Amino acid sequence: MAGDEPPPLSDSDPHQHQTLKPPSPLNQKISAQKRGEDAANEAMDKGGGSSESDSEEGGESGGIWAQIKYEALQDAEAEPALASYLYSTVLVHPTLERSLAFHLGNKLSSPLLLPSLLYDLFLGALSASSTLRAAARADLRAVRLRDPACRSFNHCLLNYKGFLACQAHRAAHRLWSQGRHSLALALSSRVSEVFAVDIHPAARIGLAILFDHATSVVIGETAVVGDHVSILHHVTLGGTGLEKGERHPKIGDGVLIGAGATVLGNVSVGAGAKIGAGSVVLTDVPPRTTAVGNPAKVVRGRDGAASRLNDVPGESMDHTSFISDWSDYVI
Repeated sequence: MAGDEPPPLSDSDPHQHQTLKPPSPLNQKISAQKRGEDAANEAMDKGGGSSESDSEEGGESGGIWAQIKYEALQDAEAEPALASYLYSTVLVHPTLERSLAFHLGNKLSSPLLLPSLLYDLFLGALSASSTLRAAARADLRAVRLRDPACRSFNHCLLNYKGFLACQAHRAAHRLWSQGRHSLALALSSRVSEVFAVDIHPAARIGLAILFDHATSVVIGETAVVGDHVSILHHVTLGGTGLEKGERHPKIGDGVLIGAGATVLGNVSVGAGAKIGAGSVVLTDVPPRTTAVGNPAKVVRGRDGAASRLNDVPGESMDHTSFISDWSDYVI
């Protein structure tokens, strides 16, 4: 992979979206970490394309799995009641891919959908696609960096349903791209039942994604979500009626969408934009601007010009600083 450009989620279904390349230290750090992941994943691919190698050393990918196992061991020693669970879910597995597949298989299983079947499905997808492996690590890192409530990588892997729903969606999207629509839809339905996150398997989602809290997130069939995006709970990326074809939002890189926001129709939210909590977006939002309200409007400064954001909202998680641009808001 050339440069710092993150790969599309599916090799058979690449998506195009606006690219945001801010000179922020956080973004530079993510790019450096991504280069390490690429090197590790290329090494795994040369070994047969499998993630089952016991050795993932030499890149950030090895570091993050070693850190997860260390954190799980510390938790098991501190809470003996969790020791068996932590051993079977994390410590016994040689790779992150096996642990994640095992955990998702158990979380999403039902009396008629056996955990062993799901384990094979998830492990097969992760083993076959370096982009899925890189995505899992990028998402883990995104949650750890952006959510102050995330105590550890292990905590994210085991307990963050937004992270788990996103990884399950990536597997479902791969199935959809292969024409296995029935299985993809069944898996998507099960994710919705268990995690209360409803993402159509055809939706295309980038890397380094944070679904914060995640409850009641809905993403429609033709939606596209870029890289380094953060989406809070109760967000809808939906359609506007019975039309077919491209009918859902296209979210650029580095976007932050606040809790309860609704974005409807085949509209574009530009790279580095911010959508305020509870807003209803019905038209395009320019890059590096803030849209708030119902219907949403672009925030303008006291001089009437659209306020321009200098950070990457999807990484900074800054929900409110724009208020000072247009208001002397006090309580």
